[in-house]
Amino acid sequence: MPGPMVQKSDEELRKERLTFYREEMAEINATLRGFLARAKANAAFLVDKDGHLITREGVDDKIDVDAICGLVAGAFAATRQMATILGEDTFLNLFHQGKRKNIQVTLIGNRTILSVVFDDTTTIGMVRLYLAEAANTLTTIFQRILERQQKAGFIDR
Repeated sequence: MPGPMVQKSDEELRKERLTFYREEMAEINATLRGFLARAKANAAFLVDKDGHLITREGVDDKIDVDAICGLVAGAFAATRQMATILGEDTFLNLFHQGKRKNIQVTLIGNRTILSVVFDDTTTIGMVRLYLAEAANTLTTIFQRILERQQKAGFIDR
């Protein structure tokens, strides 16, 4: 069982967070737009592990974005504990199927979660097929950002 939660200092939080520049955000958003078009999904939300929205693409006006981001992060935290209990490092994917809407949630690297909302105009197979490609691209982008910040001394190695 994990120990008590310890509040992190501002300095510790800064050393864990990635800082995105405009060009990097444009590249991330273009990746998400391309993914949504190929997968025929409705919306994609890129969220940090604390539940903060990094960016979003696509449209689904009925979604409370703040709530979905917090719940996605919480679901991944719970899933991480289940994985630990079962002797796994982590589970990389979650899928929730509804009557009209579905959500695929995927861990990207160690810091971000991509949530994809889709309906019956596509399938989970199509979403996962194109999600794998998008996840690889996003991981490469995040690695480049991490290396830049490490060189600048903003993040510990």
